[in-house]
Amino acid sequence: MVEEGSHPVAKEDPVVVDDTFCEVFTAYFARVLITAATSRWAMESTLEAKGLGRSATLPPSEAFIEREARTTETPDGRPGWLLQIADRKRNELEYWLVARIRKGVLPFPTTAVFDAFPKENVEYSVKIEDTPIQLFGDGFEEAVEAFGRRVYRIPRMDGFFYVEEKFGIGKGVSGGNFLIMADSQGSALLAGEMALDAIKEIPFVTGRMASSGSKVGGHTYTEAVATTNDVYCPAISDKVKHSEVGRDVNCVYEIIVNGLDLEHVKSAMRVGIEKARCARGVKRITAGNYGGKLGSGRIDLRDLVGKQS
Repeated sequence: MVEEGSHPVAKEDPVVVDDTFCEVFTAYFARVLITAATSRWAMESTLEAKGLGRSATLPPSEAFIEREARTTETPDGRPGWLLQIADRKRNELEYWLVARIRKGVLPFPTTAVFDAFPKENVEYSVKIEDTPIQLFGDGFEEAVEAFGRRVYRIPRMDGFFYVEEKFGIGKGVSGGNFLIMADSQGSALLAGEMALDAIKEIPFVTGRMASSGSKVGGHTYTEAVATTNDVYCPAISDKVKHSEVGRDVNCVYEIIVNGLDLEHVKSAMRVGIEKARCARGVKRITAGNYGGKLGSGRIDLRDLVGKQS
């Protein structure tokens, strides 16, 4: 990423923030902490466990890296990363939580994995007993007390893999978003990076940038779950009857914010928008909404940034 100090600063005129909203919806969330002997293997494992987790439109559930964890925060005092996994369907989340740990964490050198969901927000737990994670031990695994937790100790060729006996699940907020509309790809990309850097400072949320900008369903392919968001797609603005893209906009990026509660999601969107508005070349900030097809909740952009826009 580009250092924040090197980002071009916008003109004195404030960037317009549309009087619109994004739709949000409730989903089930897990939050896990992956640690390892070195930061490299903690990060490698977290990336593997995240896998194809960017979109809610296709399995295997959504997954997002929240942030790096300090060694003072981890039960075993080792480097770690926080990963959120989410799905509207409870059974899908349970399945992919186990699958991601089994395929993305257990095989990686020195890794361990702990529950990191805030205890006060846990609605129920997913047990590791009788899953492919426990069964990997082939009878040599043990349930023990370690690191102040109840964990399974499962033998591997480099020692033991420690995994918490159960992982808390609770409801969180998905679908928070805003669109950065800029005069060039470079301007939009820098603005998006600035927004993501700011969002990382807010706890219990994840931010990511998407170029796909999907909408719910399709005009031509009506059976599709999601298709290109044509009204906000500069590449085809001359072909779209009701395009929202002005002549001075040549690139649009969507910033997506999910989190464990609504207030943290709002805070993350607020700081992200404020940073994005500071980038030179940004013309407008708006949001994607789909007539209630995505979610029944809403976050109004003007409520986040004030009425002066």
